[in-house]
Amino acid sequence: MSSETTIVSPVSYVQDQQLALIGLNSVPVNALSKAVRVGVIESVNKALADQNVKAIVLHSHLPLFSAGADISEFSSTDLSPVLPEVLDLIEQSTKPVIAIVGGNAFGGGLELALSCHYRVTHAKNKVGLPEVHLGILPGAGGTQRLPRLADAITALDMIVTGAPTPVTKLNGVFDLIVDSAEELQVAAMEFANTVVEKQLPVKKVCDIKLEMNSDTQALFEQYAQGVAAKARGFFAPGQCVLAVQAAYTHDFKDGLKRESELFIECMDTPQARAQQHFFFAERAASHVQGIAKDVKTRDIKQVAVIGAGTMGGGIAMNFANVGIPVVMLELKQDALDKGLALIRRNYENSAKKGKLSTEQVEERMSLLTGTTNYDDLSNADLVIEAVFEKMSVKKEVFGMLDKVCKAGAILASNTSTLDLNEIASSVSRPQDVIGLHFFSPANVMKLLEIVRGEKTADDVIKTAMVLAKTIRKVGVLVGVCFGFVGNRMIEPYGRESNRLMLEGASPEQVDRVIGEFGFPMGPFTMGDMAGLDIGFFVRESRRELIAHDPSYCIVADKLVAQGRVGLKAGKGAYLYEAGSRKPIPDPEVIEIAKQEAKRLGIKQREISDQEILERCIFPLINEGADILKEGIAAKSSDIDVIYVYGYGFPVYRGGPMQYADELGLAYIRDRMNFYKESLGDYGQHWFTPSTLLDELAESGKTFSSVKK
Repeated sequence: MSSETTIVSPVSYVQDQQLALIGLNSVPVNALSKAVRVGVIESVNKALADQNVKAIVLHSHLPLFSAGADISEFSSTDLSPVLPEVLDLIEQSTKPVIAIVGGNAFGGGLELALSCHYRVTHAKNKVGLPEVHLGILPGAGGTQRLPRLADAITALDMIVTGAPTPVTKLNGVFDLIVDSAEELQVAAMEFANTVVEKQLPVKKVCDIKLEMNSDTQALFEQYAQGVAAKARGFFAPGQCVLAVQAAYTHDFKDGLKRESELFIECMDTPQARAQQHFFFAERAASHVQGIAKDVKTRDIKQVAVIGAGTMGGGIAMNFANVGIPVVMLELKQDALDKGLALIRRNYENSAKKGKLSTEQVEERMSLLTGTTNYDDLSNADLVIEAVFEKMSVKKEVFGMLDKVCKAGAILASNTSTLDLNEIASSVSRPQDVIGLHFFSPANVMKLLEIVRGEKTADDVIKTAMVLAKTIRKVGVLVGVCFGFVGNRMIEPYGRESNRLMLEGASPEQVDRVIGEFGFPMGPFTMGDMAGLDIGFFVRESRRELIAHDPSYCIVADKLVAQGRVGLKAGKGAYLYEAGSRKPIPDPEVIEIAKQEAKRLGIKQREISDQEILERCIFPLINEGADILKEGIAAKSSDIDVIYVYGYGFPVYRGGPMQYADELGLAYIRDRMNFYKESLGDYGQHWFTPSTLLDELAESGKTFSSVKK
């Protein structure tokens, strides 16, 4: 029989003898949009109605099978036919349906494959159900079909973590796994023809019976306890456990109903709104307004890093990890040797953990070379300065770079607070200067604050944004001001935590409250880990701006004066035993705070957890409002990305600006005014609401409504 082809966009239909081939062809990721769902239903019905068709093959024309649901439809009311209807039609088909999973199948894409009667794939493939990262759970039968094919623990691990899973670890899910993607198409078609020739049965997953026994019940109870501890603050993981459990306590139909109920419960939560907001925010961060699409990027084939310390070494590793050669410069050979040795040690530690092979370690180290001579940077396409955070030092370095670097080389500073425009003024080519603010440890943290100077060229900005993706960072473009976005906003957060200690709160109380809010660590632990001397040096450079407040981080200043600079000294806001990172409360710090409070006339009192939380977080949000109004950040979601990836703001709250939108800007504004009035002169200076916050609160709008 000659083949007949019909396109039901974006789904193809090809009849090949006794097989109906239904192909997903919705670029870029085969999202299961309304158009795709309609196309699949029409194609399946066509195959069922054709007496010459004996089996249906579902496949993809794209490299991946399907990335799942079209998340942009979540707010739509026109969803019919919904995905569960599509999957039910496939599962109830009287003709066998074979899914060729040639690439990744995630979320609804995997649920689509699970509804088929047979599944074939290749050994290097991975599949997953990542809905938990959006604050929800699989809503098209994934929680009911997966445990019927695999087992309870496999289903729980996949659904609760949302992690991609190698198909070779999914016993029972796939009927055929070939060695490579190259041989899959031929093997899959042979398999489909065998199904027809041998008249193999229609294997409906929904017909598989599961029963709860004492061992399985114990597994669910233990797993639920673990989730409650590890996923504190998140809502969806616990619901995922309940949904999978329903596969063992309900028949298939009622299990689907329970899954749907739990899905709806997840959708109507602050966590789901926050996680979905962040999903879009991360993607929106890469879209820069005002740069023409035809602007070309500069080639980055050779990178140089000035400074081989912890930060410089971490920066260099990012480029070596993706095959880009790096020259590292230090003025002294011993410092250079020490820096390269530290990088090797980091790579070898990764190898010990099985993350790298010995060959990969040597390959990456071969891409790193050292020098003490600026002339050796003449071929670099990008130079990143990572030296001491002092303007005179930065300018001296950039003056040298201006002399030795080739025309068109991008000159970048890793400064975290200093004025990039002043740095750029020290060279004859300010259009080539940009800020690339890596976060420590630079080889681990995903965030890269990309700082646009007054004269930074568009192609330099575009190159930096693309380069961020190349080195697996999330780049966010910001403007020039003290501390840019992240460190400017962390200033009031740190200021208030220190002031609260003067007023009677202990470091451990403040850290506990912030930890319970969702940060990985509180401000005092964070300060000790980073080094209290770093914050001290920043304050030293700004004494004239904070001189009006004699209480400003005074306890921290006293600790630094005593050599208590944090973990590296064995004591800071806390004490640390040798070789341990566990903070131990120190009564001496409380006594210092009492003495300073008495000297400054500050009356100590018992402070509630609510006040601690509001005074640490709300001024941070207020500063974000000023940043947004000034155009330092293009949109509030950029601030959220910076804070989740750079400072550990809990993703289940979406970032500080999303959290404020969820809480209500009028409430934030009113509480700022409350502290403004109740804290005397201190409150009058530090708690005045941002004009943008005030305007939005008055009009009932949100930060997300503000567009640059």
